[in-house]
Amino acid sequence: MPTIANVTSAAATRVVPVPLGERAYEVMIGPGLVAKAGRIIAARFGAARYGIVTDENVAHYHLAALERSLGGDGRVLGSVVLPAGEATKCFGQLTPLTERLLEMGLERGDLVVAFGGGVIGDLAGFAASILRRGVRFVQIPTSLLAQVDSSVGGKTGINTPQGKNLIGTFHQPSLVLADTDVLSTLPQREMRAGYAEVAKYGLLGDQAFFAWLEQSWQSVFGNDVTALIRAIETSVQAKADIVVRDETETGDRALLNLGHTFGHALEGYTGYSDRLLHGEGVAIGMCMAFRLSENLGLAPRGTAERVQAHLAAVGLPTTIGQIPGARPDVETLLRLMAQDKKVRQGQMTFILVRGIGEAFVTRDVVADTVTDFLAREIAG
Repeated sequence: MPTIANVTSAAATRVVPVPLGERAYEVMIGPGLVAKAGRIIAARFGAARYGIVTDENVAHYHLAALERSLGGDGRVLGSVVLPAGEATKCFGQLTPLTERLLEMGLERGDLVVAFGGGVIGDLAGFAASILRRGVRFVQIPTSLLAQVDSSVGGKTGINTPQGKNLIGTFHQPSLVLADTDVLSTLPQREMRAGYAEVAKYGLLGDQAFFAWLEQSWQSVFGNDVTALIRAIETSVQAKADIVVRDETETGDRALLNLGHTFGHALEGYTGYSDRLLHGEGVAIGMCMAFRLSENLGLAPRGTAERVQAHLAAVGLPTTIGQIPGARPDVETLLRLMAQDKKVRQGQMTFILVRGIGEAFVTRDVVADTVTDFLAREIAG
């Protein structure tokens, strides 16, 4: 697979608005945005001060540059550097984080700056939502997954032993700066995991976009900044459109969870560890959703094979058997799936498909069908 190069170029910054009334904000996409962050944020928020939240990996490569950009006039009150990884999204990290932000003297008129991937964005956003009963925050996502998905839409939260993201709030960011340059330091495995969410937007509602990805994915991973920005912008626009229709996930927004019902359960089974990254779980979960849709006669034969072939070409896992370690049992997966946030009156919600780009929400899959399907998937 090509190694993503430094994508600094003269490519124009793209802006995707998220029109949510008084909670409206913009997502800016392009190179060089970390270096410009101080000027951009100051122009929008005046004399606000900043508390930065990041992780050890991002801090190593990029924190000094962000602090220089934001640091004029003593506006940076401090930076909190947390351990990298999904396990950081927990109460054990939330409590000291909020206390540290308070110790900085962060006030309601100030800003929490979430500088990292989805874990940091979710955790820092949650902290911002409860700090002094709510302060503003800016997302500066540093992973492809966060740039195309988790930084947009206002979902914040932490994981618990019972399941993923079961504790959290809806708290929209005030601005998102998706700097494509920072992806040059992203490990290839993380880049692939983020790509699963890019593919998701084609699979759930844009057949033409998925077809373009099948032809252009190597450019997205390579040094073609135009292709990378197109992939990010198309994904962000798709998510923004859905979020505007259904901000708090009472209807259409559930479509964004294509692959997540299965994927979150698999993440829970692996203990939110490096055995299975979120995007890898989503990739397996999307393939499972397409296979289940075919089994139910909803999608044409061969559709799941096409999806699996593309994700496998990118280097993503597509089956449970590819997860390192012992395979889960059906009862364990069912228990974890039952903790999904979309469960209503004990009935699991599934995002299934009638074809590529034709996802829909259903609660009509009977329990025995799910049990039999999981048994076959585990058996491989």
